[in-house]
Amino acid sequence: MECYNFDMPEALLAGSRKLTIEDVERVARLKQRVALDEGARARVRQGRIGLEELLARGVSVYGVNTGVGGNIKFALSPEQADQLQHNLMRHLSCATGQPLPGDVVRAAMLLRAATFTTGASAVRVELVEALLELLNREITPAVPRYGSVGASGDLMPSAYIARALVGLGGVEYRGRNMTALEALKLSGLEPFHFAPKEGLALTNGTTVMTAVAALLWVDARRVLRALLAAIALAVEALETGTEPFAAWVQEAKGHPGQIAVAEHIRGHLDGSKSTGDSARQSSYSLRCPPQGLGPVWEGLEDARPVIEREINSANDNPLIDPETGALFRAGNFYGGHIARLLDTWKIDFAVMASWGNALMAVLVDDRFSNGLPSSLVPEPGVNSGFKGMQLSVTSLACAVRQIAGPSSIHSLPTEAYNQDVVSLGMHAAVTAMDALECLRNETAMLLLAAAQAVDLRGAADTLGTRNRHVHTAIRQVSDFLSRDRALEQDVADVAALIAAGKLAN
Repeated sequence: MECYNFDMPEALLAGSRKLTIEDVERVARLKQRVALDEGARARVRQGRIGLEELLARGVSVYGVNTGVGGNIKFALSPEQADQLQHNLMRHLSCATGQPLPGDVVRAAMLLRAATFTTGASAVRVELVEALLELLNREITPAVPRYGSVGASGDLMPSAYIARALVGLGGVEYRGRNMTALEALKLSGLEPFHFAPKEGLALTNGTTVMTAVAALLWVDARRVLRALLAAIALAVEALETGTEPFAAWVQEAKGHPGQIAVAEHIRGHLDGSKSTGDSARQSSYSLRCPPQGLGPVWEGLEDARPVIEREINSANDNPLIDPETGALFRAGNFYGGHIARLLDTWKIDFAVMASWGNALMAVLVDDRFSNGLPSSLVPEPGVNSGFKGMQLSVTSLACAVRQIAGPSSIHSLPTEAYNQDVVSLGMHAAVTAMDALECLRNETAMLLLAAAQAVDLRGAADTLGTRNRHVHTAIRQVSDFLSRDRALEQDVADVAALIAAGKLAN
């Protein structure tokens, strides 16, 4: 039985145009169906013809009639060439760690299909269709997070995806964990048989790290906007001035990210009757968000073209020009661009985490909160209010800062010194995912504290229009804290609002 998502207006036609980050999110998270464009089908066929003509002439083609990596020195017979493609799945099946989120795996499946639609990977159309069938029938391979060094691409996590096609490994299907072979049978599919080059083409590329980057881009923008919403709420709760966010101030500096952050905060404060006098100089956490967080906004916006170039790239090796049949043995599988991007995000996440920690300290400390009770609770002393949450915020901020160290500088030679310099893009991806999860939870706590401060001030009805919407959304999942209670579920519920983009605008 097929389980396509017919709620989507139409199928995404892979290869009909350049894919966007939004395309990736719709397929990965909303289960939009994907079909192969006819033009792409022709390119794929032409690329395969080019490979077959080279093999017919007796040309040595890396990973097809030779071994891979340091084993390139071994020539393979036709029977061995066929066996190699399946052995790649076997020898790479030694990854470890918790499985990657299912949406990341689905995104990676789409991105591999997108690479194939260039025709440069020289696979058969049947392989592209088989991969899309797994995706459309919601067979999601279980992929451990550790094993890739990001040099020949994400070999190991990609192999865990690819091996499901031949019935190896574990998958999730219809909410159940089972073997890939069982899922194929239940969905009416037969195990696939790789032709020469196809196992290598499935594993040799930047697919998984780029899938992480695409979805993290969506999520990081939501967390940033939620943090700015918390700052805007705090401005009103603490009755601070709005001159630091004036358009003229930002234009005088000129950075587009700074201008955008200030405009976003002004949008939350528009219509407010709760702000104060800017002559009472506020702390930097309330006065300098445009200057401090503007670079983060700018960095995320600048990241889109980098990610989308990688999404739509030919990142295999070797490559064949489908128009001319020319063979290129090169290194497009190297994940340098995505690794560097993810490493810079980790620094940005650490800046955001430090900002949240500083602002929480201002909110809960009655020396700085402009008349609000200590720890943001009506009866401090017997109640500790947000004291515990401040500890948790600091713990998370420290965790993000520790994770923020760049991955890409820690290259080590491996694989018989063939991969003597590696990108570690997947390490950057995994740590960036962990950092953003910590930051999302920290931001949820800050939003809860800011909403509490607003209520203690009695300012809920005088908030700016957008701030009022944010405050209402928080109060729908978390009641005012009148006395101490466990707040872990409140944090989880607000973090879920952030993840869903409910506090982004």
